[in-house]
Amino acid sequence: MSQLEETYSKTDVEKQGQQTVLFTNETNGAQELHRGLKGRHVQMISIGGVIGTGLFLGTAGALRHGGPGGLLIGYAAIGALCYAVMVSLGEMIAHLPVAGGHITLARRFVSPGLGFAMGWNYWYNWTIVLPAELNAAAVLISYWDKSTNAGVWIAVCLVVACAINFGGSRAYGEAEFWFAIIKVLTIIGLIILGIVLDVGGGPNGEYIGTKYWRSPGAFVQYLGIEGATGRFLGVWAVLIQASFSYIGTEIVAIAAGETKDPRKTLPRAIKNVYIRILLFYILGVFITGLLVPSDDPRLNLGTGTAVSAPFVIAIQNAGIKALPSIINACLLTSAWSAASSDLYTSSRALYGLALNGQAPAILKKTNRWGLPWVAVLVGVAFSLLSFMSVGSTSAGTVFGYFANMTSVCGLLTWSGIAFTYIHFHRGLKAQGIDRKLLPYRAPLQPFLAYFAFIFSCIILLFQGFAVFIKGQWDTSVFITSYFPIAFFPILYGFYRFIWRRQERGPAPHEMDFVSGSRDEQAFSEGEPEPTAEPKSMGRKVLAYVL
Repeated sequence: MSQLEETYSKTDVEKQGQQTVLFTNETNGAQELHRGLKGRHVQMISIGGVIGTGLFLGTAGALRHGGPGGLLIGYAAIGALCYAVMVSLGEMIAHLPVAGGHITLARRFVSPGLGFAMGWNYWYNWTIVLPAELNAAAVLISYWDKSTNAGVWIAVCLVVACAINFGGSRAYGEAEFWFAIIKVLTIIGLIILGIVLDVGGGPNGEYIGTKYWRSPGAFVQYLGIEGATGRFLGVWAVLIQASFSYIGTEIVAIAAGETKDPRKTLPRAIKNVYIRILLFYILGVFITGLLVPSDDPRLNLGTGTAVSAPFVIAIQNAGIKALPSIINACLLTSAWSAASSDLYTSSRALYGLALNGQAPAILKKTNRWGLPWVAVLVGVAFSLLSFMSVGSTSAGTVFGYFANMTSVCGLLTWSGIAFTYIHFHRGLKAQGIDRKLLPYRAPLQPFLAYFAFIFSCIILLFQGFAVFIKGQWDTSVFITSYFPIAFFPILYGFYRFIWRRQERGPAPHEMDFVSGSRDEQAFSEGEPEPTAEPKSMGRKVLAYVL
């Protein structure tokens, strides 16, 4: 029996009656999903979730709206929000690596109604973001081939994502491992190349320095609005695009139910998230702002061309002929990786809902290697929405629509994670459980969780402000900005007042901190706990990095 179990005994859990019954399936679900993800897989999944088309392609619109200064401020602000969310989630999921991740945790520590609303919102989020990534792939391929219908390339990328996911968690983990390595090498190479180009090391020998910060300027007058108001609105417009770029870091929680030795693997993946944010995003967007002017017409994703990627624009401006194609190929693997992760996450979210009795039971079906194949098939069916771009609307425009909706859904998820942690923290305090007993203890809590919850809500309320500016009304933008926000309370109300009115969330002194914990599962599954530490220096370094 662990120290935590000694502090909070099984007898105490059994006294909760109804609450214990509510959470029984969480442990069972984790057993049905095979733990095929190794430590190196989880490390790269956490890194790969940070680096995606939002960084490579989505920064085009952010730079155009906010300028290099607004781009940097917006991504730094959302980076701080992402860090606060991730350390809050990490503390909970490292101790309770249950199937369904933060969806199940919301159900356990807040209320079944919130878990229901968060779960379906999260499934909807990743079901919609999958078409966004497939459209991004079509945009990237159009760099080489503008004549072939975008639907052909969408279909090819979809087949790749499906093949990876139907191979099971281990195949997904292995594919994501190599995809993430390509993405890491690409972004590091682009940052180094960007520095070289900025100081005049390109073929044209042009020294750029901070020229574009001076002209056209560090900030953009959003929609031509003069003064500080226009510059502030430009920075604010960056926030929603930056959110799309960061959304996905929480995939680690969904993968927890299929991770080997999560008590060691998950804290390691969470602890260094700030390094990835600083290195890949903050430094990456800073270099981007140095290399490309915010008024470059190629930054408009509505044109549907891959030249919209800021780094590709910078390389072309420098006069490097072959490199743009190489970089574009690397960006394409990023889109494939993101599409594969989206399908994986949406299927596991749906599986977690079914496991908790909040989705049709058929979605719980798994094959002999632990693949929830019915849930994966549902994700594949909804991915056909990506073919909306085939026709008069360009792939770039559709990418913008989907990116906006998934950003809103992602922020709703982040606010729910922060809210869940606030309750989790209250429960620990009410039951006198020392947080030092947890596998990972987040810093500055619960203040970071309150910051994440309040900041997420503020962005959600005001992220669609542009449509209310005189002469700027756009029905499609209004719907994509506010429909997910309106739909969330509808989901909660449906569950709370129509489906299962009698269920309530646990009081702080009733919360169950033992069922489904890694200590309990390790013994029941016959897995060794803890695992042996690497002995050689080389293996220790590799274990830390990966």
